[in-house]
Amino acid sequence: MTATGSVGSATVDVLTVGYAEERVAGTVTLIRDGALVIVVDPGMVAHRSVILDPLGALGVTPEAVTDVVLSHHHPDHTINIALFPNAKVHDFATTYEADIWTDREPGAFDLGDSVRLLPTPGHTDQDQSTIVRTESGIVVLTHLWWTAEGPADDPFSHDRAQLRASRELVLELAPSLIVPGHGAAFRPDPTTPI
Repeated sequence: MTATGSVGSATVDVLTVGYAEERVAGTVTLIRDGALVIVVDPGMVAHRSVILDPLGALGVTPEAVTDVVLSHHHPDHTINIALFPNAKVHDFATTYEADIWTDREPGAFDLGDSVRLLPTPGHTDQDQSTIVRTESGIVVLTHLWWTAEGPADDPFSHDRAQLRASRELVLELAPSLIVPGHGAAFRPDPTTPI
């Protein structure tokens, strides 16, 4: 991946905006980067059509999805992986394809020309954020924030200092947009919880 802030070729479409209230659903996102068709966090939703209908409206079939990225291993972000039968699945340190389990060194991993997976522990120790370079700037898909409001203190985080350090790392990338784990995309500003 080229320098942070440089223009990229990828596109980002939020398929469904998640929520975490009385009921829980994860935000599910589509990234297209050349031949790569990536779905991020295909987790809990009210019905699978909430993922599949917007995907179809964008002209993408489940079979055309080449990769699935997991921000972390909670079921509300993983439960619908099987909707994409041809996809490689990437977590924080492993790629799964059919019956092949490939470990990789922990650290940043370039998935495509404009897509990088970046370790960002905080919500869990095994979190990663998806950094996408688009024509409009950097978009970060992450569970470091549930929504634009935070929460400032993530109730699942076991290490508040680690959460803060990862949030600062993401904000240093100067993203034009953050897609949080359970809410609408937002533009970070001085009120964004750290």
